[in-house]
Amino acid sequence: MNTAIALWLSQDAVMNGAIYALLALGLIVVYTVTRVILVPQGEFISYAALSLATLQAGAVPGTVYLLIIAGVSVALVDIIALVRRSPNRGAAPSTSPRNDASGAIARILFWNVLVPLLVAAAAWWSASLRDLLVLQVLVTIAIVTPMGPMLYRLAFQPLANASILVLLIVAVAVHYMMTGLGLVFFGGEGLRSQMFPGLTFQLGILSITGQSIAVVITAVVLILVLAVLFGRTLYGKALRATAINRIGARLVGISAEFSGRLAFTLAALIGAVSGILISPITTIYYDTGFLISLKGFVGAIIGGMTSYPVAAIGAVMVGFLESFSSFWASAFKESIVFTLIIPVLLWRSLTARRIEEDEEP
Repeated sequence: MNTAIALWLSQDAVMNGAIYALLALGLIVVYTVTRVILVPQGEFISYAALSLATLQAGAVPGTVYLLIIAGVSVALVDIIALVRRSPNRGAAPSTSPRNDASGAIARILFWNVLVPLLVAAAAWWSASLRDLLVLQVLVTIAIVTPMGPMLYRLAFQPLANASILVLLIVAVAVHYMMTGLGLVFFGGEGLRSQMFPGLTFQLGILSITGQSIAVVITAVVLILVLAVLFGRTLYGKALRATAINRIGARLVGISAEFSGRLAFTLAALIGAVSGILISPITTIYYDTGFLISLKGFVGAIIGGMTSYPVAAIGAVMVGFLESFSSFWASAFKESIVFTLIIPVLLWRSLTARRIEEDEEP
């Protein structure tokens, strides 16, 4: 290996590590708030990458129909739950509960039915405009991101008080379901979107493309935005409170359901952005996202599924290990990366204090 090869491998490592750091952040947010190990995180990546490539090909992706069906399902579930709760509202005036219920139903229908229909209309429109890359990227994010809270509402919120093992089993089942739907929507052929326009910089013998710069800058900006969200905003503080003590957060008026939906929204947004960033770099298949998210999971494990900075550092380490192992032993690249998790788990099992899982009523 000479200097030129080392620089090329380092560039690739930084770019991949930035993606893995984003995914590790999303996994940690979901786990700390809801205790769900988000196995389907990779499907958000695949859905976003393949949806963008489909839009650029002039077709409407099947994820649009999935968004509409999921939205209608969530609306039905929420309305049924609202109707069941309405008789227990107490001795309020007879007109007040009816007005409150009507307003709540209107909000449910707006967010879960009307908004997905508007997104579908935007997707059909943008599919006919192949040259508007920015519009197609925004539409792709609008398609994939709402699937996060919808997934939480349908699959995980009813089991919010279940054990971590039950939640993991459900997450694996959801992963297989979404993978199968991805095969139905996009087929078994891989797709790749167009490269982002940008300048190419020559740094000595290293050529840095606009795509690489876009990946790193977007990842850094998104991490900083999330840091501000968690540290400076009321919603971020609610997420942190729920992550630290869910029962205590509930006692002070923080809705665990809202925190769960917000955590899944952030995870879906991170997955969508990651899929869009990597879609011009590599060919994406319906099941590619799972392997990518596993590498983010390795970074999250290095951070103990709790520490964002350590997880980000671990994700970058995974990127470097993957990049350089692909040069020295490309056939064993994946095995080398995932073997990294073994000493980390061994060290944590020997040093961590065992805590029994909290039981909630």
